[in-house]
This record gives sequence, structure tokens and C-alpha cells, in this order.
Amino acid sequence: MKKFINTAETMVAESLEGFVRAHEEFVVFGVDRKFIRRRHMVPGKVAIISGGGAGHEPMHIGFVGRGMLDAACVGHIFTSPTPSQIVSAIEEADTGAGCLLVVKNYDGDVMNFEMAVEMSSSRHKIETVIISDDIETARTGDGRGRRGVAGTLIIERLLGAAAERGMTLSELKGLGDGLAPRIRSMGVALTGVTVPHTQRTTFALGPSEMEVGVGIHGEPGHSREPFSNADNIVRHLSNTILNDIARTADKALLFVNGLGGTPPAELYLAYNAAHRFMVDHGLRIERSLVGTYATSLDMQGLSVTLAFLSDEEFALWDSPVATAALRWGC
Repeated sequence: MKKFINTAETMVAESLEGFVRAHEEFVVFGVDRKFIRRRHMVPGKVAIISGGGAGHEPMHIGFVGRGMLDAACVGHIFTSPTPSQIVSAIEEADTGAGCLLVVKNYDGDVMNFEMAVEMSSSRHKIETVIISDDIETARTGDGRGRRGVAGTLIIERLLGAAAERGMTLSELKGLGDGLAPRIRSMGVALTGVTVPHTQRTTFALGPSEMEVGVGIHGEPGHSREPFSNADNIVRHLSNTILNDIARTADKALLFVNGLGGTPPAELYLAYNAAHRFMVDHGLRIERSLVGTYATSLDMQGLSVTLAFLSDEEFALWDSPVATAALRWGC
């Protein structure tokens, strides 16, 4: 295994230190380096806090800053942050209006964030939004259900923008919960993930195979299919999403996300196919996002996310954001 690392054990800590040094205009380490927070906190604003295992960069650390997250907690590769990390982020990020925790629907994340809430609720007002935008793809029928994947970015962006405008904790909770049925994502991979600690790939594919419905921890999807051309692949993803999502309007945001090892040229090609499919099915794509934002280390793959948003939510999306990974209107 060839990686630009020193040791698997120090990879996350060294990467986080490099991230903070590279983006010190936006972020600093929190107490004892347990989390990353905005450099300039806003008194009296609800704090938006998220996090998860390393290996998904730029999610979540790249979304810390004005108009998005106030703090992000990072665990080891594909491992939830500890309750202690989350508690420390709550303590430091709460400037008087409480905290909204944005949690992806994985067992470890849900459990550790719930423990942190129990440990902090006597001192802080806290609400939680669970992200589950993934098409349900569990092959084993183990009850895992919908996972939080690339659609997490959209929810964190809208909640961060709404908090910046002064929305209360209960209002933000309502906004986050209301978005859930209107955002869906589905991914496909051409390779598994090379995990530094094990030096093995999470699954192996033959030269004419692809894995459909993958997660961002290198999990296999619901089926292994014959490899096809981009139009056929994207058409399958898009059709599955449209058949699953709650269609509340004709105006939508379309997001094509790289999973770590897919070049921009292929992502834009996939976006073109997805856009064409959605327009052919009567949708108006009002906003677009294409890039590598919610990754699974070096997985060669991509995901398609569709979000039906109201005019007010599009306005939130368009409002100023200044983070390492997203920046406009500033």
C-alpha cells in the first residue's frame, strides 16, 4: 500500500494539524485539540455542531466557518468521535443560544452524540437532527437503514445559514427535520477503500463489475452489477432517487459528489447525465454543486443527491458562506 503518510496511527492527527494551519483564517483547534471550531464565534447564535470519523474530508472540518458549522469533531478513520470530544465542542461552541447537533445515521455516531447530550443537557440547550439521505441499501437486512451521506452537506449548509440569520434552536430543529424526506442520495463505486490501518481494501471488484449503493465507510451496496457506461449508471441512480424521494415541488438542487478517487472531468460528465435525466422528468434544477466533498478515502466512485427546496431554502443556500470547502457571497 502506497500512501502519503508517516504512520497509520498518526495520520489523522497530522492531517488535522495541516488542515488548521492551511485554513487558519476560518478555523482553530478547540480545547486539547479535541475538535475544530470557527475562529470567530458569534455571541448569541445557535451553534451548529457535527462530526464523524476521519476519511470523509472535506466533510465535516471543511464546512466549519461562517454560514455553516461552528464546530466539528473528528474520530479515527471511519470511527465516531468520542462523547468527550462532543461534550468539549458543546461547552466551547455554545455562546448562549444552545447547540444543534447534526448527526449522520450510523450506530456509533448516534450512540456517542446521544451520550454527549446526556452529559451536557443540564448545562446547555441541545437539539439533534439525524441525517438519513441515503437510499436504503443494506444488503444484509441488518436494520441499518438509511445512512447519512452526501446530503449531509446540504442540511449543514441550510442550518448554518439559518442560524447565521438568527433562527432559534427550536426553529432550526424543525427546519432540519423537515428536510429529511426531501433529500435523497445514492452512490456507486468502481473500487473499494484502502484502509491505512489494515492495508486492505474493503471490497474487491472484478474488471467488469461495479458496486451499487455504497456507503461512505467503504461498505458494499445492495448489489454488484456489470459495469456500464456513465449514462446508464447515472440513469439508474437518478431513477432510484426519484422513485424514493418526497417530491414537494419541481424546483431542486442537484449535487454530484466524488467519493475520493474520481477526477473532476468524470464528475461533470455524470452531472450532465443526471441533469438531463431530471429535466426530462419535469424538474427544474435551480442550483447545482459538483465536486469532491463527502469522501470515502480513495474510493473511485460518485454519488448523486437531489434536494427539493423551497424559495426560502434556496435563499439560505445562496447566502454568504466562508469555509475551507465552500465559499461564496463574501
